Amino acid sequence: MNGKFIAEKGADFGTTRENFLYNGAYILDKFEPQNERVLVKNNTYWDQDKVLIDRIRYKYNKEAATVAPELFLRGEIDSASIPTSIIDEWFKDDKKKSQVRQTQNNFYTYFYALNFNPQFDAEYEPDNWKIAVNNKDFRKSIFHALDRVSAMLTVEPYNPADLLSNTITPKNFVDVAGVDYTQLTPFATISNEDSFNKELALEFKEKAKVALAGKATFPVKVLLPYNAGSPDWANRSQVVEQQIEKLLGTDYVDIIVEAGPATGFLSEVRRPGKFALLEANWGPDYADPSTYTDPFTVDGTYNKPELAEGYTEANGKTTYQNLVDEAKVTIDVAKRYELFAKAEAFLIEEALVIPYSVGGSGYVASKLNPFEAQYSPFGVTAEKFKGQQVLEKPMSNDEFKKALAQWEQERADALANAKK
Repeated sequence: MNGKFIAEKGADFGTTRENFLYNGAYILDKFEPQNERVLVKNNTYWDQDKVLIDRIRYKYNKEAATVAPELFLRGEIDSASIPTSIIDEWFKDDKKKSQVRQTQNNFYTYFYALNFNPQFDAEYEPDNWKIAVNNKDFRKSIFHALDRVSAMLTVEPYNPADLLSNTITPKNFVDVAGVDYTQLTPFATISNEDSFNKELALEFKEKAKVALAGKATFPVKVLLPYNAGSPDWANRSQVVEQQIEKLLGTDYVDIIVEAGPATGFLSEVRRPGKFALLEANWGPDYADPSTYTDPFTVDGTYNKPELAEGYTEANGKTTYQNLVDEAKVTIDVAKRYELFAKAEAFLIEEALVIPYSVGGSGYVASKLNPFEAQYSPFGVTAEKFKGQQVLEKPMSNDEFKKALAQWEQERADALANAKK
C-alpha cells in the first residue's frame, strides 16, 4: 500500500471512490450506499486484454431476494439468485427452464455454532442457556437431533445430500500422499457418518435432563436468529425449529426463530453474540487445514468455544487450542495434517460446533459462464470478473452440467500433469 497516500487521507482512506488506490482489473467509478456501485475497466491494468466486461453495475434493492427473478426476466439485470420456493415453477416453465442453472459447489463450509458467550436479551434467558450449553450431553442431543437433509431441502430440493459435510474442512480440499484430509485416521469415522441419529439424540436428552436437574430450567430457550434478507435461510430456520422440537420435545427445548437485520447481520447479531444457536459459514484463505481451525480458537470471532467449561488445561489454554498450536508448529506435512485432523475431530466430537454443508448451493439465472472465470478453492477468486464475458443468453442447467463435467476433467488432467 502507498504509505504517503494513506497518511494524506487519514481516517478518510477507503470511504469514497476518490480515497481509494487501485491496481486491479476494475476501478470503482461510482459508490452510493444503499443505491448502487459501479465498477469500470481499469485501462492501465497490466493484463487488460483479458478483462472482457467494461462496466459492472450493482443496483441495491432491499427486496432483491424476492424481486430479482422478475427483474431478470424483464432484462433489467443480468444475474439473479432463484429461491428454492419458486425453483419448481421455473423448471416447469419452458421459457424459464432454459434460463436457470445450478451453482457450483465451493469450499465455503456451513455449520451451526452453539454460543458459549450469550449476549442476548433477558427474555430469552441467556443464563439458563449458558448452563445448558456447557453440558456435553445437552450439546450432543442437539448435535444428533439436527436432520441436515431436511434443512438442506430449503436450498437444494433435488439432491440435498450432495451438499452435506460432516466436517468443517470439506472433502477434496487438501490431501496427504493421495489420501484426502477428511479420510485421515482421526477423522475418517466422523467424515463418513451422518451426525443425525434419532436414538442417540434421545439418549443424550435423557442424560442431559438428569445432569441438569436443579441447575437448568426446561424447556431451554434456544434463540435462533436468521438474516431477513435470505428467504431460504428463513425457511431453513423454520424447518430446523420444527424438526428438532418434534424429535426432542417442546418440554426440553423451545427454539425461538427470530428475524435479524437484512444488512449488518454480522455486526448486529453474530459478532456481539446475540444468539444461542446460529447458522454460520467460513471460507478458506489458503490451502492448509489451519484456515478452518482458526475461527474457533481464542482469536476467532464465532461462538467462543474457548469459554466452554471443563476444557482448560495446565497451561491455561483449552484442549482444542493446545491441539491446534501443536499442529501449527509441526513442519512434517503428514504429521501436521494428522494433528489438525485430531483437533477438528475433538471440536466436533465434543459438539462445540455442528458441521452441516458446503457452499455454492442453490440456483441462479445468469448471463455469465462460471467456467470462464478464474478458479481457486480458497481466497476471493470467485468474486473476480476477469476472463468472463456476458453471454447472449443465460446458460441452462443441461448446458451447465455438460460444461461442469468438461471443466472437472480438464482440471483433473492438469493436476495430474502438474504432479508428474
